[in-house]
Amino acid sequence: MKYISTRGKVSPIGFIDMFLMGLGDDGGLIVPETIPTVSAAQLDVWAKLSYEDLMLEIFSLFTNNEIPESDLKTLIKDSYAGFTSPDVLPLTTLNDSLHVLELFHGPTFAFKDVALQFMGNLYAYVAKKQNQVINILGATSGDTGASAISSVRGKEGIQICILHPNGKVSRVQELQMTTVQDDNVLNLSVNGNFDDCQHIIKELFADIPFKTKYHLRAINSINFVRILAQSVYYFYAYLQLPAKARANGVSFSIPTGNFGNIFSGYLAKRMGVPIKQLILATNENNILERFINEGVYKPEGFRSTHSPSMDIQIASNFERYLYYFSGEDANAVAARMEQFKAEGQLTFTEEELARIQQDLTAYSVGNAECLETIQIYQESYGYLLDPHSACGIAAYEGAGRKENGTFISLATAHPAKFDEAIRLIGIEQKFPERIQELFDKPQRQVVVDNAKAEIVAQLEGFYRLEQ
Repeated sequence: MKYISTRGKVSPIGFIDMFLMGLGDDGGLIVPETIPTVSAAQLDVWAKLSYEDLMLEIFSLFTNNEIPESDLKTLIKDSYAGFTSPDVLPLTTLNDSLHVLELFHGPTFAFKDVALQFMGNLYAYVAKKQNQVINILGATSGDTGASAISSVRGKEGIQICILHPNGKVSRVQELQMTTVQDDNVLNLSVNGNFDDCQHIIKELFADIPFKTKYHLRAINSINFVRILAQSVYYFYAYLQLPAKARANGVSFSIPTGNFGNIFSGYLAKRMGVPIKQLILATNENNILERFINEGVYKPEGFRSTHSPSMDIQIASNFERYLYYFSGEDANAVAARMEQFKAEGQLTFTEEELARIQQDLTAYSVGNAECLETIQIYQESYGYLLDPHSACGIAAYEGAGRKENGTFISLATAHPAKFDEAIRLIGIEQKFPERIQELFDKPQRQVVVDNAKAEIVAQLEGFYRLEQ
């Protein structure tokens, strides 16, 4: 298995080199040269596996034996040892057709832990094996930063800097990042929104001399290992269902902002999971819904919502989907991305729109509908949703019920992370101890303007170079 760029200007590389490169040196996103397929018979065999053993099987299709099996098994085991559920990701049944896959049982109570706990351990493994410094740089709309910091804090040979939009993440998300006192962690609170943070990150990764000098590594979903790790839970959720429930395929409703979570489902489907429908659930920052429903990919005015982790206009992983939609034609992708950069939008033909809608369904959830969904499911099932997970359920209600069969909606965060929104409808909750104790801890962060030069100055003062 070799890895290439969606824009075609990166020579095929191996698994570890792909992991370390993160964003392609040509500005594109890294993808596998070919996507391995898994037969129905193999899926039946995998149905008996634990989450950890299933991940080992799937990753082994992509790693080229660059990581010895015993080492990979240890990395995976260590990554999920801190999850509070013995199933790692429990599947909760709400009614005959709807199930919720709970992705929030990791150390920071968000789905990002599923991939980032593994990636943090993998970075530490590579740093030790190659005797090199790993300087991680990322942007977050809230959950990625907390999870990434949790995965590498205090680890030898690794430093991490995370940019987050000042005042535009939940209080708990902010505390999970900024109460970490380890010297290998730097939090930059940027006076802007997530797209501003992400734009600067992409510019820095595209600056090859700067990237090389400071050994920059990515932990955002621009890193394909993050996508691959997330694809495992689509296999797992499908295989956890009784054989009768999955006999005619399964549909998923997926809260997503950066297109990474749903692209992981798209990858799983291409690998062989019999997924009937992938519903993209978004909020009022609905560029992705308009792309799928109208064939226009164009950012509009930023809106603050009750689901801030999805308050994103420019979705990084959109380019990966565009690559496969374009028949893996890197030149066509590069041309379209240049067009988007020049014109600020992409328009797709009616024929193209029809093909997009064969792959994806989309539903946008407003603030009022989000809160109403939380209230209804609390009253009807005694099940408390966070606002992002509620968007997934609302999308199932609005776009999925017309389809017969089994639905799995992804619960992407614990409701305690977004108590500000839940209190608006009069619901009080008891915080898990690990969240409650955050409120008594001192914070450490640096507030910076939305200016590349100012952020570069902070990085140059923080990252140590390889000795």
